[in-house]
Amino acid sequence: MEDANLSVGYVAKRTGVKVSTLHFYEQKGLIRSWRNQGNQRRYKRDVLRRISVIKAAQRLGISLQSIHQTFLGMPNERTPDKKDWAQLSQRWQQQLDQQINSLTKLRDSLDGCIGCGCLSMQSCPIYNPEDALEIEGPGPVILDRKC
Repeated sequence: MEDANLSVGYVAKRTGVKVSTLHFYEQKGLIRSWRNQGNQRRYKRDVLRRISVIKAAQRLGISLQSIHQTFLGMPNERTPDKKDWAQLSQRWQQQLDQQINSLTKLRDSLDGCIGCGCLSMQSCPIYNPEDALEIEGPGPVILDRKC
């Protein structure tokens, strides 16, 4: 592909990620490279923006799986443009709001019963008498509840 002329080293340096990270992103289907006649990886210039979107989303706590699903929704596997970014960021803001609510709830309940079933804390009989939360599943079910 003629316009795929950026080397893996250049892309790594320009985006601030390791070459191994580029290979990982490629393995996960987040970016794409082509091979030149010497069988070396080459990237199109738009991979720089795509990696920047990945890094920004990761910094916000968005999982690679969620990023990948978002990219799958792009027509013809294209890189998100300004309009796409506005939509992505709005969707991710909603996810972040949910995470913030969950973390706030977690922070506020750290000193009390977490619903694990141990019944060893004095406050557990108040929150989880006779391990009534067992029916909700294993582990700290109070902490695992969605906001």
